[in-house]
Amino acid sequence: MADSNRSIVLVTGAGGRTGQIVYRKLKERTDQYVARGLVRTEESKEKIGAADDVMVGDIRNAESIVPAIQGIDALIILTSAVPKMKPGFDPSKGGRPEFYFEDGAFPEQVDWIGQKNQIDAAQVAGVKQVVLVGSMGGTDPSNPLNSIGNGNILTRKLNIYPIVFLHVAVLLTINNADYWCTCNNVPTPSLNERSTCLLSVYVPAISLHTDQSWLLQGYIMLSGINVTFVRLKITTSSKKRAGGLQDKDGGVRELLVGKDDELLQTETRTIARADVAEVCIQALQFEEAKFKAFDLSSKPEGTGTPTKDFKAMFSQITTRF
Repeated sequence: MADSNRSIVLVTGAGGRTGQIVYRKLKERTDQYVARGLVRTEESKEKIGAADDVMVGDIRNAESIVPAIQGIDALIILTSAVPKMKPGFDPSKGGRPEFYFEDGAFPEQVDWIGQKNQIDAAQVAGVKQVVLVGSMGGTDPSNPLNSIGNGNILTRKLNIYPIVFLHVAVLLTINNADYWCTCNNVPTPSLNERSTCLLSVYVPAISLHTDQSWLLQGYIMLSGINVTFVRLKITTSSKKRAGGLQDKDGGVRELLVGKDDELLQTETRTIARADVAEVCIQALQFEEAKFKAFDLSSKPEGTGTPTKDFKAMFSQITTRF
């Protein structure tokens, strides 16, 4: 802790459009937080002010992010693989643009390996809380967004895969000391040692039947870190099903939470980046947000009642993960 009242919070992806807002909001709340930012390049650091509390590191390189994570109390993960549009697209001719991922920037490398590196570093550093922003749509492997750049972007993000949690839930209820001792070959296995054992046995087995990326949420659960998963709608090119993040003022819309992509079946699939940023910070303050995963969107401005009671909003999700 920076002092008895303020938490040190690191925002990774602080150079992104949403990450910048989270970083700035934390900087404004000096009575509660000491803000840190992590960006990938010096150029990004300059873009957000080049302050001493902004560090440069590559989440794909585990060692490079350790200095930024050391000594923090909470971590807000806003890193994400970003596809680029292929040149030559002419919207006047109709059709859809084509996208690609640059070498080394595929979802597998950013949304799976990169985020796993952050969780591993946070666990070693004793970080108390993690808020991780991901995407809705992962319950549908046939979602057209997975075809963008051959990246499987949704299935590489943090989505629940029921069989993972069935195995995890069953095994975490096992209290037979002999079983754990035999499994780990240690006299008194700790929680971390139990987690390592489970991962070494079950991750390879389950990955034979699922995309490996679907295991990340289970992996984080086993790490023992208090985590909140926030899932958003990724924008599509379809006007009928359009959704996603909007560059609009926050605090003027009623926010909606749901589970397992149920908000994708409604007409309210958009949200302002400023509202996402506020939810990330509010999640650090309430027990009702801990150990939960939820989808997030908002009603259109002018309809409903703007959300002010975040404790009540988090309480709408009554189950863990």
